[in-house]
Amino acid sequence: MRLTELGRSLFERGLTHGRTGNLSIRVGDGDSTDARSGSGDTILVTPTGASLGALDGLSRIGLDSRHREGPPPTKEAFLHAALYRARPEARAVVHLHSPFATAVSCMDGLDPASAIPPLTAYFTMRVGRLPLLPYYAPGDAALGPVAEAAAAGHHALLLANHGPIVAGPDLATAADAVEEIEATARIFLLLQGLPTRPLTEGTVR
Repeated sequence: MRLTELGRSLFERGLTHGRTGNLSIRVGDGDSTDARSGSGDTILVTPTGASLGALDGLSRIGLDSRHREGPPPTKEAFLHAALYRARPEARAVVHLHSPFATAVSCMDGLDPASAIPPLTAYFTMRVGRLPLLPYYAPGDAALGPVAEAAAAGHHALLLANHGPIVAGPDLATAADAVEEIEATARIFLLLQGLPTRPLTEGTVR
């Protein structure tokens, strides 16, 4: 799956709108002796102000978030770099402002350790626990260390009043997980006020 094709698909299906959301892939030898500095690895990330539905060119940054070449990167490039540093096996990151997941991220009283309960088998398998991170304004670099610490134990995160971000071993897997978050967020909202029966640990094998 190509990054531009994924961006267009997400945009056309209403999972991102306007010039929101950003995507990246990690490229390089993948066997750096220092996963944090990532010598030999760089990140191709969508540029600032770009619509995922009409991507034209990508930015290249290092794992230190520094711009290396191409157009200026998204102001949330540091967030992608933080997830790659925390998860050396990750080769792709998808961050969306998808409507149902973003709606959930605005709700009061969520469990910060698991913002959406394990309602379906596929959510459990593709996402697992979904920590809710505190609100930071988009582009606030102070979110970087917070996201990096959370990503060390979880490949998917929900940013409060913002949206989901997911790291995966490839672009297709990361996209599957973020779409599962969106689908389960919709179910979660539909069930508000109704008795529910989340899956218990050990139910899904």
